Amino acid sequence: MAASFARYRVMSLVTGTTLLVLCVFLVLHTVDLTLWTHLKVLVSIVGVGHGVVLYPIYMVMCFQFALKARLHPGWVVLMLLAGFVPGLAFYMEHRMGRKVMVGPS
Repeated sequence: MAASFARYRVMSLVTGTTLLVLCVFLVLHTVDLTLWTHLKVLVSIVGVGHGVVLYPIYMVMCFQFALKARLHPGWVVLMLLAGFVPGLAFYMEHRMGRKVMVGPS
């Protein structure tokens, strides 16, 4: 189970980071529209990387970890939603680490 948690942890950090980068780009877009012309290619690359590549891998790692840890389906839904809400992936990864690896608190 430690190996599946490690894989989940890595994908949680990577997916959460790319989502935060996209949110920063969105804020920059709303603040300065001329900056958007320079960032458009980078936003497209990070956006496709997050949505098409990283999030599906993150979902697989969530399901694999949930099956090994025998998590309640509610936790699995929260883990999957964490890939959509900026910053929540880091919190869920921390909670899962404390819940499964340390024990219930």
